Amino acid sequence: MNLLFIGDVVGKNGCDFIRNKLPYIKHQHGIDITIINGENSAQGNGINNLSYNALINAGADVVTTGNHAFRRRDSWNLFVDRFNLLRPANYPNGCIGKGMEVFDCGRYSYCVINLMGTSFMDSLDNPFTTIDDILPTIDTPNIFVDFHAEATAEKKAMGYYLAGKVTAVLGTHTHVPTADETIINEHTAYITDVGMTGAERSILGVKIKPAIDRFRFHMPVQFTEAESSCMMCGVIVSFNESNGIAYNIKRIVVR
Repeated sequence: MNLLFIGDVVGKNGCDFIRNKLPYIKHQHGIDITIINGENSAQGNGINNLSYNALINAGADVVTTGNHAFRRRDSWNLFVDRFNLLRPANYPNGCIGKGMEVFDCGRYSYCVINLMGTSFMDSLDNPFTTIDDILPTIDTPNIFVDFHAEATAEKKAMGYYLAGKVTAVLGTHTHVPTADETIINEHTAYITDVGMTGAERSILGVKIKPAIDRFRFHMPVQFTEAESSCMMCGVIVSFNESNGIAYNIKRIVVR
């Protein structure tokens, strides 16, 4: 089977690009499952009802998030009402929403787990301890982890820690695709960062000048979504649904 994972979608342009390109990509590559990180999909970042619906209507089966999950207070109810919208599982107990879900597709099922790193990020619960608690509760071998983290070392550590335990560990957050896709221990697909979907001539999806000014002057600036031609970054993970073993991972970039 083939799972398509698409990295952080940025703003309306990113959502529009997904809507235009995703149906063809799914047909071209024989995609069975599509997961999209949508934590920057609303205008100004975060996720709201409009951007969530845009991703689902375009063809996403599951939407994951990260450190901007709750940026839009008026959209918090989405994490209660939408069964296929996840926030990082290592938010403290009592937080709204959920960090994992098992999806029953009849002859097979799969689980998606959303985790967030803690190096240079918010001080959430330990993601390694969190996933140790989660894994024994899952009754499918097909397990896909979106690890939303800043530090490449922390992502690498999680990849090796979960090798042989999950089907894939797919990094998000930095918006820059890495070239280290691999199969660890002949079982677990891994990449440090999938990359982003949004304006290519930009700085992580936002207009260039304000981002430069932020680094030049160390003063607050208003980031706005860039409006250049878009790119879509993702990976395709091919796996055996009977045992959860991944046998191939391939980066894709669509312009």
